[in-house]
Amino acid sequence: MNHIDCDLLIVGGGINGAAIARDAAGRGLRVLLCEKDDLAQHTSSASSKLIHGGLRYLEHYEFGLVRKALAEREVLLRSAPHIMRPLRFVMPHDQEGGQRPAWLIRAGLFLYDRLARREILPGSQAVDLRAHPAGAALQPRYGRGFVYSDGWVDDARLVVLNAVDARERGATILTRTRCLAPQRHAAHWSTTLVQDDARLQVRARCLVNAAGPWAARFLDGLPDLPARGALRLIKGSHILVPRLFEHEQAYIFQHPDGRIVFALPYEGAFTLIGTTDVDYTGDLDRVAIGPEEIAYLCGLANRYFVRAVTPGDVVWSYAGVRPLVQDGTGDAAAVTRDFRLDTDTDGAPLLSVFGGKITTSRKLAQEAVDWIGPALGKRVPAWTAGACLPGGDLYGRGPDKRGVLEFGTWEATQAVKYPWVPPALLRRWVRAYGTRIDLLLARRNALADLGDEVVPGLFAAEVAYLVENEWARSAADILWRRSKLGLHVAPESAGELDAWMEARRVGARVEVD
Repeated sequence: MNHIDCDLLIVGGGINGAAIARDAAGRGLRVLLCEKDDLAQHTSSASSKLIHGGLRYLEHYEFGLVRKALAEREVLLRSAPHIMRPLRFVMPHDQEGGQRPAWLIRAGLFLYDRLARREILPGSQAVDLRAHPAGAALQPRYGRGFVYSDGWVDDARLVVLNAVDARERGATILTRTRCLAPQRHAAHWSTTLVQDDARLQVRARCLVNAAGPWAARFLDGLPDLPARGALRLIKGSHILVPRLFEHEQAYIFQHPDGRIVFALPYEGAFTLIGTTDVDYTGDLDRVAIGPEEIAYLCGLANRYFVRAVTPGDVVWSYAGVRPLVQDGTGDAAAVTRDFRLDTDTDGAPLLSVFGGKITTSRKLAQEAVDWIGPALGKRVPAWTAGACLPGGDLYGRGPDKRGVLEFGTWEATQAVKYPWVPPALLRRWVRAYGTRIDLLLARRNALADLGDEVVPGLFAAEVAYLVENEWARSAADILWRRSKLGLHVAPESAGELDAWMEARRVGARVEVD
């Protein structure tokens, strides 16, 4: 295929681009998405892994953003309970460090509980940390605190599942594919997409710029466009250290400098700490945490936890650049996380996405397609609010008339269905694939049917599944974005997996021995 006509060309394979592709394909539009790297390779896999309303945004009076995000939490939790789960947050009260008075925090949490309807998540409460399980890991001076609810998400898999759903609804998803110099005409856009040595000529009725941190640069390459509002690029960095506490709740700390930092249980053996907020002007393809950020996060952790952390304890770190809407705010942490959709109909329609966060990505996509559809003469009702993502169709299977089936109940049935799968492996698979585990294990009845164990915990059958169904093409795609196995295997495993895949690659497939 060297030519394609479509209704919608989306440039960018992060969460916003993938969510728009899914929504648009589900409304009957012919969709083509291109991403220059892997899906979620940049900002969308470098988040704090949270589905949250943004408690700290209340301090900046962003009530509309918080309400929108709070309403989305339970929509998302219902859509993909395998990659998302409710999470309780413990906030130690640190008035000596300049934190707000306890009564004011309680008032803020009261508002947070009530700005949007809740059915799944429990409300907030004050706790005595001297008696609460979360208090044991903290410095003894923290005797009082608060607990409230938000959610956790596997951010990179959320992007991939949006793309999978988009493809199953008719979209074409092209990774490692660059978009070269789109040309605008009265009723369409024309451009060339390049993947390896192949070129594809595209004619699209509408163009969506969902390039994330590259969005402003992408617009600069388009001719005869009016000046746009600037983006402010903010780098957020995280560190991973050996587990600092034994329970499964998270912590939120308000540091004396005003920063909000989270400490989350992660991958069983680790604690994830972040994030920083610093302005970024460097190479967008080489974003990395700096030593001063590592020292800052370690120092912050040491203010609160009994177990001391040093930079030498950091087992992994990551950083991403958030493309935020420039609002004139001096403090990087205070810049709005709300999104803006810029539209232009001076010729073929153009929509550019600025800002946003993972929690509001579905809502952003819905609003985007609400504009795109009529611009192309197609009015179709929104549909994603009540739809599951691939593998997430767990609710409504049980006898509960409200249609809610606990994930743990379903997970237990999989242990009965696949007794030959080692428990730790099965636990990872049900969390990653949900009901799609049946597709992964189709016609397999014993461990030997999975093929080679390429690296510990990763079998040939899963590699083949990820290549054929989820656009994986390298060890990094599999070990760090489709999973977090990179944390649990030896450093040389990535090279071994790349070599194994290359030796068995046939086109975009991997042959299972």
